[in-house]
Amino acid sequence: MLQKGYGLGSGINLFIATNICEDVIWKSLSPLTINTGRGPEFEGAIIAFFHLLFARRNKFLAITEAFTRSNLPNLTNLLATVLVFAVVMYLQGFRIEIPIKSSRFRGHRAMFPIKLFYTSNMPIMLQSALTSNVFMISQLLYNRFPDNLFIRLFGVWEPLAGSSQFFPVSGIAYYISPPRSFIDTLKDPIHFIIYVAYMVTLCALLSRAWLDVSGSGPREVALQLREQGVVLAGHRTESTYRVLKQIILPAATVGGVLIALLSISADMLGAIGSGTGILLAVTIIYNYFETFAKEQMESGAMGGMTMNNALF
Repeated sequence: MLQKGYGLGSGINLFIATNICEDVIWKSLSPLTINTGRGPEFEGAIIAFFHLLFARRNKFLAITEAFTRSNLPNLTNLLATVLVFAVVMYLQGFRIEIPIKSSRFRGHRAMFPIKLFYTSNMPIMLQSALTSNVFMISQLLYNRFPDNLFIRLFGVWEPLAGSSQFFPVSGIAYYISPPRSFIDTLKDPIHFIIYVAYMVTLCALLSRAWLDVSGSGPREVALQLREQGVVLAGHRTESTYRVLKQIILPAATVGGVLIALLSISADMLGAIGSGTGILLAVTIIYNYFETFAKEQMESGAMGGMTMNNALF
């Protein structure tokens, strides 16, 4: 129904954003109690804070536990999530605006914005899908052939202490998986360095590749502007591609690198949900706001469609 025009954006993106936001809200306000060996504790970080504050005699230790407990969501995780949300929203506003004018109607001018996150959340989505496939194949092969040397080089999977969930502990799958905590990073810095290099390089390459796949590269944009009778102010028509190439390609590359670094930072800070998930949720929600604002502007415009609306 969304694709038919009865709503805004993509249905897939809506499901992704809703699932991630639900996870954040639930781990903040969950009323469920879990017995961790020290008595029942609330799962939700905010509810647990007030419960520990009233239940513990030593208020300082209660506050410390609410911020640092490792077996359940804590306030540090929640604050890290809010911080990452704020940083990504702030960076979403960074853009370069190129003045353009109509070659058909004299006096018609507008601004052509090129965002820092030019490819939006696509690099992290593609990276997440690729890494998930590698993990799935590695785990299936390890469960089937646990003693095969080649399979073990691909990835060795073992359950985490106190959990039935399997995690990679060595092999390629281990080195492309995020460290589970800051302590794990200190224990194995080589793992962290390889993971950062993998994330940054892959997201930058996928961001550049997405330009060709989506038709949003400088050559395609220059062609669209030419077909609409639009030229860059102060430049000749022949130089449009060159000017756009100097801006779009670096924006796509730097945007992919920043997306990767933000995802790594969110994982290191222990943000609720994965860093990838938070980035997806923020960019999707931001795009929804932009789409809604744009439709409001178009519906309230008097007369015909302006050149700015025609382009964007």
